[in-house]
Amino acid sequence: MTSNSSSEATAAAGAKSSRAALAFTGLSALGIVFGDIGTSPLYTLKTAFAFLGGDATPERILGILSLLVWTLFLITTVKYVTVAMSIDNDGEGGILALMSLLGVQRRRRPAIVLAGLLGAALIYGDGAITPAISVLSALEGLDIATPGFAPYVVPGAVAILVLLFAVQPLGTSRIGSAFGPIMAVWFVAIGVLGVWGIARNPAVLFAVNPYYGFRLLADNGFGGFLLLGGIFLCVTGAEALYADMGHFGKRPIRLAWSAIVFPSLVLNYAGQCAITLSGEPIANNVFYRLCPAPLLIPLVCLATVATIIASQSIITGAFSMTRQAIQLGWLPRIRITQTSEMGYGQIYVGVVNWVLMVVTIALTLGFRKSDNLAAAYGIAVSLTMLMTSFLLFIAMREIWRWRLATSAALAGLFVFVDAGFFAANSLKIADGGYVPLLLAACVYGVMLIWHRGMAAVAQSQELAPVPVTDFLADLKARGIPRVPGSAVFLTRTAAGVPPVLIWHLKHNRALHEFVVVLRILTESRPRVQAGDRLAIEREGDNFWRVTARFGFMERPNIPRLLAEAHREGCGLRLDDVTYYVGHESILRREHGATLPRWQEAIFAAMVRNASHVTDYFRLPGEHVVEIGRQISI
Repeated sequence: MTSNSSSEATAAAGAKSSRAALAFTGLSALGIVFGDIGTSPLYTLKTAFAFLGGDATPERILGILSLLVWTLFLITTVKYVTVAMSIDNDGEGGILALMSLLGVQRRRRPAIVLAGLLGAALIYGDGAITPAISVLSALEGLDIATPGFAPYVVPGAVAILVLLFAVQPLGTSRIGSAFGPIMAVWFVAIGVLGVWGIARNPAVLFAVNPYYGFRLLADNGFGGFLLLGGIFLCVTGAEALYADMGHFGKRPIRLAWSAIVFPSLVLNYAGQCAITLSGEPIANNVFYRLCPAPLLIPLVCLATVATIIASQSIITGAFSMTRQAIQLGWLPRIRITQTSEMGYGQIYVGVVNWVLMVVTIALTLGFRKSDNLAAAYGIAVSLTMLMTSFLLFIAMREIWRWRLATSAALAGLFVFVDAGFFAANSLKIADGGYVPLLLAACVYGVMLIWHRGMAAVAQSQELAPVPVTDFLADLKARGIPRVPGSAVFLTRTAAGVPPVLIWHLKHNRALHEFVVVLRILTESRPRVQAGDRLAIEREGDNFWRVTARFGFMERPNIPRLLAEAHREGCGLRLDDVTYYVGHESILRREHGATLPRWQEAIFAAMVRNASHVTDYFRLPGEHVVEIGRQISI
């Protein structure tokens, strides 16, 4: 009895601890995952009314609310929280992780690559607009409380945005712990305000019937179609739920969405529609009209902080996606700074940060009002969601092994809805929607050219590999000395003697006693198990070939890797290692060039400006020898 009681107590304590950990992680997810979608009530409803010419009849109010509720449910709850988060790449989510899961590195799948890279590139466009529209929307509440503040909204927004981007090099580890509680307060606040609004006109709850939404679309024809561009703003942060899955896991995100975020958003939208149904004017910002006058200034302050957090999560997401793209071979090496040892996601990417800052501030100064900026918002995210739906269909067939009819039915529903939203948003191109599309086109072009260029370099190096046995025999025949020490040659070649070793021997006329040829491969999975990390092959007298595999969420540490290889039988002296790396200069081949001239010029510029391999692989700089080499492609 005592033993059973003890076991039951231990199990109960473990279950309680597990629930506490789940709740804490869910709270943390509020600050990182839901910032964007959580601040959408600031601008979504007023934008939707603007698409209908500002005429807020009861039928239109109920129709808009019905569309908002069912869009949140279908896109976020069903598509992302339920379906997409069930198709993970070893725990990681996001469109690049999904693309890798479908095997684009093992076989040529151009359609999947197109969908994945285009979707990823479009997220950068969203990352530039989100901070601008969110901060502007928050500060516009001051215009309601104090009309004289209107001239200072744009300068205030620019100042906040400059400060936001300027502090990125410091990292978010210190303030990150506060993000969750602040966003929890935000969601409770907007939910309570929504309840207060609903109490003024409970008839608004009839909008839960999807009939009102369908009727609104049917009765307004082309105007109803245009309205979808405003309705879509309520789910612009849904893609982040999937992309950030690796940071928190499925359960905490699903818990936070179902228990806090979704109810708070629905209540707030219902509250805004309720006061509008009661005759409250829709001029300026309906969201702030929910708030009692004495609490308006505190709400504006809370909204500003919430939008800063939302912007921070978008910026952090852009950093993380950049690292994924680099690891997968779709972007050149860019200097990435780890801002905290506490978490892998705590990074800073300077180039991305400053480019986003310039574009975001330019958008703020160019559009000046969140209403105007809403015209440019949504097109990038809607196209990303459409690409995700196509990839989900393929995943249903290949990963889940669903029947064609079942996969087509569910994914077809997603595609139909996403295509409708994208078509409506595409009408915004002339009004500013071209901005995120141009940014995405630039990013997509860079990704494609870099990948094609690196493939051409690999092809050039694989033309005539020298066998190791012939190479070592030639060394003995020529009397080339083997001097004390260990040399590690980093290479992309899979067999034979790497070019960097041949060039080293040509210039130095000697070779180290211990030689390791090291090849680093990035797998399509996020992480590689320790047992699968290394493949060591002895190819000759004190000559080893080491192939190391890393996941796209891992950063290689070569000195640590060599210590592990030494323990597994690779003979080298760890206290006397020299690393040899090639510094490539790209030349255009006179005949049979692989790339068009303009692409070759861009690729060569990216190679020249890429982050040094010494930093990327954490090599000790004083033990690195760089050998210049020219490669014709």
